[in-house]
Amino acid sequence: MKLKTTILLSCFILILMTSSSFSQPPGMGMKKWRGEGPCWSASELNLSPEQKKSLALIQQTYFREAQLIRAQLFTKRLELRELLIHPTIRIESIRAKYLEIIDLQSKQEEKAIEYLIKVKSLLTLEQLQSWCPEQEFPLFRQMMYGTGPLGPKRFREE
Repeated sequence: MKLKTTILLSCFILILMTSSSFSQPPGMGMKKWRGEGPCWSASELNLSPEQKKSLALIQQTYFREAQLIRAQLFTKRLELRELLIHPTIRIESIRAKYLEIIDLQSKQEEKAIEYLIKVKSLLTLEQLQSWCPEQEFPLFRQMMYGTGPLGPKRFREE
């Protein structure tokens, strides 16, 4: 059983390391929360060459750190699954593993916020007017809007 889990984890990590699926399509002019016109991800703004270099470095650092946390989360979730299906495991062990998962999720969100803060500090006042932080990665949009049975909740445009 442990060999099966190890093989599955190794495959997942290999896929993560070779995947380019961490990028997302452009924002396509998504409206701001209060209907103030289109807004964009940082890479879609009119960045100077220095800003482009800095943004690339910020993105590389973030994705490298986030990838490690995602791999750890995957491992912990596999371990939790094993604990849940094992007939003699104590409930305290299951709860402890779940707390480890919550801690990693918190670290993942902290990394996302730190990334956004770094991007914000890179942009000029004019660029900030057109920047939508929720365009930077899909999961941040879910954190901002929440999800419901019919998909993401939307703020009413006035």
